[in-house]
Amino acid sequence: MRLFSSTGLIDRRTLLRAAGGTFLAGLAPRAAMALQDTDAVFASAYYDGDGSYGIALLAEDGTVIHRYVLPERGHDAVFDPRGERVVVFARRPGTFAAAIDLRKDTEPLVFHAPQGRHFYGHGCFSADGKLLYSTDNDYDNARGVIGVHDATDGFRRIGEFFSGGIGPHDMTVLPDGRTMLIANGGLETHPDYGRTVLNVATMKPNLAFVDLADSRILSVHELAPHLHKLSIRHLAMMEDGTTWFASQNQGDIHQPLPLAGSISPDGNVRLLDLAPEDLRLMRGYVGSVAANDRTGAVVLTSPQGNTALEIDCASGAVRERVTLPDICGAADRGDGFLLSSGMGVMDGHQTQLAWDNHIVRRPENSA
Repeated sequence: MRLFSSTGLIDRRTLLRAAGGTFLAGLAPRAAMALQDTDAVFASAYYDGDGSYGIALLAEDGTVIHRYVLPERGHDAVFDPRGERVVVFARRPGTFAAAIDLRKDTEPLVFHAPQGRHFYGHGCFSADGKLLYSTDNDYDNARGVIGVHDATDGFRRIGEFFSGGIGPHDMTVLPDGRTMLIANGGLETHPDYGRTVLNVATMKPNLAFVDLADSRILSVHELAPHLHKLSIRHLAMMEDGTTWFASQNQGDIHQPLPLAGSISPDGNVRLLDLAPEDLRLMRGYVGSVAANDRTGAVVLTSPQGNTALEIDCASGAVRERVTLPDICGAADRGDGFLLSSGMGVMDGHQTQLAWDNHIVRRPENSA
């Protein structure tokens, strides 16, 4: 099955160089062997049956290399450009993030969102790795902000800027290293009401480009008015800067509305024209999106529909369909994708951990 296939990458060798003997000495024998044998390294948050939460480093076949305990449930993670550190963010409306230095045998460094803010579960590093950005909710003012953290000083909060909308969820930095693309989901929430959406009738999700040099909003791209209940949630960028986005329908999930599309660096938006039967499989919900430059494909997962679709980027045609209960996590892995589920399946194998929504791959070009 192509979605679960793999090919060699260079990540494992660079991780071994970056981690050094201290980290490797702390691994269990089976995990150390898995790290020696793998060519790619991934990370994903999980829930253990004993009631604890954590984040795991994984080999490309899904073998757990190492686990770190988290104070609460994690959502997505991000590696720095050199692949030496990984940061995991709490699930909305959580307020903690945890940074793990893979060069040291130490516990995760936990830091928190400031008063009046909570994390949305995603983040990204600046091109030079000196800054960490987080998607945050300024909930008393019902606006989205991007938190700025000094990655050279314990991830100390040093500022924030307007995201260009409400409910920023995911974001990415374009290849120019200067422009950020933000997926503003349009959902107004407040921690006093948990995860309840307070503005379904007036939602205005958008994709916003921001100049990181001065935090200036360069452009904002909204969907057509009749699509305003499609909350734009997740992003997956190709090497040329074209970014795939995926949405979750806050309205009637039986309406065959386009759940995904792409936006070019110059702002050209193209909606993905999926067949009605495939849209019905997704049940109005895409939980994760991953892009693969090697195969020219993107994968969309729907835990609500127990379905993953592999899409040809050029034609928009469905190459393959996978059915798996609660499937959600997805990451580019050579000639295919690594997939996981909240029921414990990773790479087609049953594990003892319930995997959270996302998988992230360590940068291939890390040194």
